[in-house]
Amino acid sequence: MIKVIYWSGTGNTKNMAEYIGQGIKEKGKEVDVLEISNATENDIVSAEILALGCPAMGCEELEDSEVIPFIEANEALMKDKKVVLFGSYGWGNGEWMETWKEQMESLGAKLVTDPLIVNEFTQGQDEEICLGYGRQIVG
Repeated sequence: MIKVIYWSGTGNTKNMAEYIGQGIKEKGKEVDVLEISNATENDIVSAEILALGCPAMGCEELEDSEVIPFIEANEALMKDKKVVLFGSYGWGNGEWMETWKEQMESLGAKLVTDPLIVNEFTQGQDEEICLGYGRQIVG
């Protein structure tokens, strides 16, 4: 089972998570799409692949009330875990995602593919990008 766990402030990253999940289903894989507040340690442990989503916040950083504490609480579970990262942004150039990627690699996570970032989430445009990313995750 692939777990798609995300935090979304405006709904853009939630849209991404749902379309990524749909792309995974299209490839015949089981997927569970969860808001980060509903995710458990068991969700991480049981995930064949863990897809984590967070938009850029502040000065291109991760959300600090749920996402950072979730990662810190589960650092040990990231070692050798297959992970993909995704998120939306409204400004900047994606620095938050590069920093997050480096952090996950330093915890021993194995990134399956490059992270996906989209500017905002444009209806009619970004759905196919996210569907394709979901398909790509499972190969």
